[in-house]
Amino acid sequence: MNPLITDFNTETTRTPVIVALDFANEQDTLAFVRRLDPSLCCLKIGKELFTATGRSLVEKLIHQGFQIFLDLKYHDIPNTVAQACKAAADIGVWMVDMHVSGGRRMMEAAAEAVANHAQKPLLIGVTVLTSMEQSDLKEIGIDIPVEDLVVRWAELAKHSGLDGVVCSAHEAAPLRRTLGEDFVLVTPGIRLNVAANNDDQRRIMTPAEALAAGSTYLVMGRPVTLATDPVAVLREVNAAVNGL
Repeated sequence: MNPLITDFNTETTRTPVIVALDFANEQDTLAFVRRLDPSLCCLKIGKELFTATGRSLVEKLIHQGFQIFLDLKYHDIPNTVAQACKAAADIGVWMVDMHVSGGRRMMEAAAEAVANHAQKPLLIGVTVLTSMEQSDLKEIGIDIPVEDLVVRWAELAKHSGLDGVVCSAHEAAPLRRTLGEDFVLVTPGIRLNVAANNDDQRRIMTPAEALAAGSTYLVMGRPVTLATDPVAVLREVNAAVNGL
């Protein structure tokens, strides 16, 4: 089951696909986005693009009808993260994230900061980055198996007032069983052809596999942005969703 989230925002989310705008400047971003349709995807703006363009690009894309996931992965003292989330809500973003490793007080402060906002964004916790494997965790002093760590951090995120987490689709099934159908699972590392993957994502799945595992939203970057016909790719993925 893959419930689309309809009760966190006033506007119903139309698609589970989030396109990662991994561009270096506003000109290239807008040129690409002109080829898209807000009914086929949401958009993700990360650190590189936001640092280069600031809030003005976010506002332009919202004005064009796109729901924006502001992927800045906040990790700081509680008050700083709370005020950053409030600022993101004031811009009108649909989703914003923070590292669960920042702790309960940080996440609770963020949830409280946007609780009564007219356009409350989804607050999403980042668990273990999909570029990391067990050996990477061991190097930084964490000996807990990846899946166990993700579940533990996801439970903490939920109990701290967050709406969901970012996780690998490989962790979606145990998280769905543990945290219920309404908890949002945002999964990067989505590839149209897993066998042909040759980039820095390690724990990956196809769209159909991820949705069947329990993912709510699918983050797709290069499979869409480098496609000859990105709209055709988005239509294919959305058709697969409707068929589940």
